[in-house]
Amino acid sequence: MSEAAIELDHVSKRFKRTVLKSNYVTLKDLILRKRRIPKKGRYIEVLDDISLTVPRGKTIGIIGKNGSGKSTLLKLIAGIYRPDSGTIKVNGKLSSLIELGAGFHPEFTGRENVYINGILLGLTKQQIRERFDRIVRFAELEDFIDMPVRTYSSGMYMRLGFSVAVHVDPEILLIDEVLAVGDESFGHKCKEVIRQFRAAMKTIVMVTHDMSAVEKWCDEAIWLNKGEVADRGEPRRIIDRYRENVRADEEKTFEAAHDVGMNLMGKRWGDRRIEISDIRLLTGEGEEQSIYTLGEPTVVEISYRVHERPAQPVVFGVGVFSPDNICCYGTNTDIEKVPVILEKDEGTVRFIIKENLLIEGTYFLDVAVHAEDGYPFDYLQHQTAFAVRSNIKDVGICRLPHTWELDT
Repeated sequence: MSEAAIELDHVSKRFKRTVLKSNYVTLKDLILRKRRIPKKGRYIEVLDDISLTVPRGKTIGIIGKNGSGKSTLLKLIAGIYRPDSGTIKVNGKLSSLIELGAGFHPEFTGRENVYINGILLGLTKQQIRERFDRIVRFAELEDFIDMPVRTYSSGMYMRLGFSVAVHVDPEILLIDEVLAVGDESFGHKCKEVIRQFRAAMKTIVMVTHDMSAVEKWCDEAIWLNKGEVADRGEPRRIIDRYRENVRADEEKTFEAAHDVGMNLMGKRWGDRRIEISDIRLLTGEGEEQSIYTLGEPTVVEISYRVHERPAQPVVFGVGVFSPDNICCYGTNTDIEKVPVILEKDEGTVRFIIKENLLIEGTYFLDVAVHAEDGYPFDYLQHQTAFAVRSNIKDVGICRLPHTWELDT
């Protein structure tokens, strides 16, 4: 028996994108207009020259952004799609949790669909009869199995599809974002099945956006990027590389979007005797950044120019606001008894947050320089934004440092 459960050799897949010559709005337009012949569409390369081997008995996680080719790769392995070039070899009985219930007929009962789907997945009628009660019990559909599946909720439909697929007793299991179909209780049952499959040394290939699931379940991770294998190896390392890439792209998108948005919503006032010439968001190491991880140091660097020295002491202030304009935090150099001495015509002031404990979300900054009595020299409202990302999904404004103690 081959040591490889799945072998892909220089596999490529592309889809043709068809574009009509005119922008049709209605069916009438499409029928009556003369120019209704599609243009020759160009091809979209979804997977480009993929070669990889999945060892027998291993659990492999495939990660990547939407559109990177993850689901297409799984469908090629499952035989739903055929490659345009290259070869795919599957060594063992395969079952896929990709499009659950895709073979179900809506007018047939759940019972009839179990038999049809089971036969399509390679079981005999006798094998289905032997496993039928277990399939129905696992799907929690004892009271509904003789009703047409068109009457099922989406959760019931997917539970039945999942149950049939895992009771085929495959050697290779393909999973596409279906580890938690149905309610939370059924989600636990799904994960227990995966645990049992791993313990039985079955081969599992899963596509998921849940990085914690990849760390928990997978022996190895494969990162797909724009249809190519960007990297593969130990899950923690691959996930970190993938997140760095996502963060870099998110930074660009975030900055572009907020440059436009803040020009529309931000306000500025003051006589500019002291002018704020630049605001930069930095990491603790001094690198420019707009998206921070919970707990990461955050630095607001304010550059200024002095056009006329005021008689009163000068105060620099910073305010952090949520998108619905709730003040999350605000302070200034006067409140904190930090003297400001303007010896030169230009300089910088840094507001350093040693540990950013704001919960996940987008935040806006107000930055100001004013006189001690509050007279504004330069006030910039909501003209700088940053985001915080976190795996912890708590609520409120900030995450208070805390511990839990249980006396049982």
